[in-house]
Amino acid sequence: MQDYSVQNKKAWEYNAYDFWVREVGKPCERAKKILADPVGELKKYAVYFGDYKGIRVANICGSCGKKAVPLAVLGAQVSVFDISKDNEKYALELAAAAGVSLDYVVGDVLEMDMEKYGNSFDAVFMEGGILHYFHDINEFMGLMYALLKPGGRMILSDFHPFTKIMDILNFEQKLPEEGYFSTEILEYEMAHARFYEEEIRKTMPKCSCRKYTVSEIVNAVINSGFVLKQFDEHPAWTNPKFPGEFTVVAVR
Repeated sequence: MQDYSVQNKKAWEYNAYDFWVREVGKPCERAKKILADPVGELKKYAVYFGDYKGIRVANICGSCGKKAVPLAVLGAQVSVFDISKDNEKYALELAAAAGVSLDYVVGDVLEMDMEKYGNSFDAVFMEGGILHYFHDINEFMGLMYALLKPGGRMILSDFHPFTKIMDILNFEQKLPEEGYFSTEILEYEMAHARFYEEEIRKTMPKCSCRKYTVSEIVNAVINSGFVLKQFDEHPAWTNPKFPGEFTVVAVR
């Protein structure tokens, strides 16, 4: 495992299970919401899937399973790849409460078993801001391409690169001194650190991150062999006048 992955693992295993219980509810409570409206729980990402039943989905950095479980309820076969054992614990309890199963793989995404998982997914799906945890976006996109079957689809939703120069999502994270085109690797708090009291917050492990520009992201998709099908920008939940997220749809 790469050094920065070890650092990020420590951060994402800091009290993560208790955080999810506090923020999204106990697994049994969250499962009831998912079962009542699984498509609604996928939120804006639902329109990018179309069919669910029987498709095989790789949910990259799938965290606590809040998107993987709705996909499984809708009939998809979902493998979650994530670095945190605490995330795995919550996700598997959530899946059990919803009456579905997940294949949950804990470890560095870049070191997954490609003999087992390569060329085997109908879709790779990621959301909620994960690109900045990987210091080489071209390596990462190459892996996403290799996971898919020919004709398979990548659905990538992430924080908009506009957030490099403006804390529009109120994450209270340091902005690169060199501005939008910075290639700096910086230490950031986890996104949910701001929900803790200041004294606890000071003790929480930091993540090692590299934020990308729009062109770096789009070119990494294209250069990895994908056919870019769609690029959507979404308003920030804090202020709809500004971009907060984007979604890329690309096909192998």
